[in-house]
Amino acid sequence: MKQLKPIILSLLSILAFGANAQENSENRFTLQQCLNYAIEHNENIIIANLEMDVSKAKTAEYLSSGFPQIDASANINKNFILRRTYIDPSTFDPSIPEGGDLIAVEFGTPYDGDMGINLSQMIFDGSYFVGVKASKTYQELSQKDHIKSKIDVVEAVTKAYYSVLVNQMLLETVNSNFQRLDSLVRETTIMQENGFAELLELNRTKVEFNNIKTRKSNSERALEISKYLLKFQMGMPVSYSLEVANKLTDLDFNVEDELNMTFNNERRIEYSMLQTNTDLTELEMKNNKMGYLPNLDLIFSWGMNAGVKDFSDLGKFSNNRIWTDYQLAGLAFKLPIFDGLYKSKKIQQNKIQLQQLDYQRRMLENSIELEVVQAQQTLRMSMDDLSSQEENVQLAESVYNQTKIKYKEGVGTNLEVIDADNAFKQAQSNYFNALYDALIAHVDCQKALGILKID
Repeated sequence: MKQLKPIILSLLSILAFGANAQENSENRFTLQQCLNYAIEHNENIIIANLEMDVSKAKTAEYLSSGFPQIDASANINKNFILRRTYIDPSTFDPSIPEGGDLIAVEFGTPYDGDMGINLSQMIFDGSYFVGVKASKTYQELSQKDHIKSKIDVVEAVTKAYYSVLVNQMLLETVNSNFQRLDSLVRETTIMQENGFAELLELNRTKVEFNNIKTRKSNSERALEISKYLLKFQMGMPVSYSLEVANKLTDLDFNVEDELNMTFNNERRIEYSMLQTNTDLTELEMKNNKMGYLPNLDLIFSWGMNAGVKDFSDLGKFSNNRIWTDYQLAGLAFKLPIFDGLYKSKKIQQNKIQLQQLDYQRRMLENSIELEVVQAQQTLRMSMDDLSSQEENVQLAESVYNQTKIKYKEGVGTNLEVIDADNAFKQAQSNYFNALYDALIAHVDCQKALGILKID
């Protein structure tokens, strides 16, 4: 039974691999396809899209206040106690001496009603026109925030995709090392059985083989984790299958343009957003100043009112003696005189805010310049390190091959072979670390320069 278990597990692994291969063949994504998917499905971009819709709705909301405003009203009242008006009776009867007691007279009916339609149209309001421009500027700010969200997502997806590529390439190398050590174990076993190698040498080789098996398992897990991260950054459910279609050799990794490019603040979306915020603050201050100007509105009303003794008479709308109509049209003029210095203090706040934004602009300019310098230097050092590590891999492989030949010819030791193999694997590990650092540094440099492609 123990002998059948490895065979069964191997068969299951082969079947699972075949099923996954068939499933994933329909889900192979290039880097650009991953970016396109993320633009449509990443939650941060979806939220930014909704925010753009909100800003458009707010602009339309503010514009609507400049259109004609029409409303209808109706009310019916039961007057339990009629309002009294005090009059001098001598006004109506000359025979009554003046200066006598006033009498209370009731005016009104037990029931009254009123219904009408009111219309108003803004003719002049300085704040309105400034507000329209401010709302459009706010909409522009939301669009720039959307661009920033896309840049952040493109950066995250690109880095995650590179991580998958590096881990995939690392796993291929580990598999190659696994096969190499597997062959070495078999060869050393045969040599030990024939008396050409000691048991110590065989055990030492097996130790290295066990280590590479562990590393192979860890590399497989690391590759799966990097795929999960990529799917998360794309906004793809982690349960979906995903394979990368690109190889590292397919990617354009020419960094000369980035290393020689001078920085330009205008290319950074953060700088553009700060400028838009400055425009909004200036418009707000202008709007507060417009508050000192008068407002002029056109008004028109039409309605009917009635007063009756019996409640049932209120339903006789066609009776002109019960329901009488009225109309009015006019201009409503409003001139602000004194508001307790409210607008003055608001304008003072706006001036301070503009000073703050000016200092933020200076800080951002210095920050961008420093970020670009650091990113270019990091990229340059990463490329130099990558070149050195690539050469070290070639040298370590050459040393290993020569050492193995010497061991087969009997002029070298098994310990030398193991040491050369460890040095070779360490050189490979250093190379992949340098490769990943260089890829990430390339993305960081593009983002710092403001040239990271989002379309």
